[in-house]
Amino acid sequence: MLQKAPRRTRERILELSLRLFNEFGEPNITTTVIAEEMNISPGNLYYHFRNKDDIVNSIFVQFEAEIERILQVPDGRRSNIEDVWLYLHLMFELIWRYRFFYRDLNDLLSRNRKLELHFKLILAHKIKVARQLCEDLRSERSLEASEAEINAMATNMVVVATYWLSYEYVRNPRKYTEQQAMADALARGCYQVLSLVGPYLRGDTRLLFEKLSEEYLKQLK
Repeated sequence: MLQKAPRRTRERILELSLRLFNEFGEPNITTTVIAEEMNISPGNLYYHFRNKDDIVNSIFVQFEAEIERILQVPDGRRSNIEDVWLYLHLMFELIWRYRFFYRDLNDLLSRNRKLELHFKLILAHKIKVARQLCEDLRSERSLEASEAEINAMATNMVVVATYWLSYEYVRNPRKYTEQQAMADALARGCYQVLSLVGPYLRGDTRLLFEKLSEEYLKQLK
């Protein structure tokens, strides 16, 4: 049998750094801590990355590639409410996987110009996709809203999703790393974002939304 090639040191550094940043917060982790956890010398670490910002930027490249794959509307047809629900699930799963970017967002952007510029583009892209999903629902007469209301709705959806984990952390910091607690937190986040669309839904789509919401809320009790 063919054996898997061992992961390269660079990949292992990125994987470990992501875990440490997520668990303890990026400002609290230094390159010395990363090197010690890797059981390598600081010199070996600096061979692969110039400094901690270089590590952060490399992780961000991975994050950006993954989020670009998610930020797509259905091809060849209009979106429906189940597409919106799936989109939110995938988005929140990705936010959790790279949660330090969102929890430490203001600190990171204040000192990292690359992240500042690219995160602006990501937020704009998220709003564009959210707006397109709402416009598709309106085209199918499943949603009744003006252009201004859709613009506000799309922005609000992105704002809530972006800062939801920060809200959950403040709400219950002691359980922030507990798997079930955070799974429930992400589920609440999906529901909270989708509830912004709920009042504008009409007909069968409104009924489906109520059914999905009821099932969702039962799971969270």
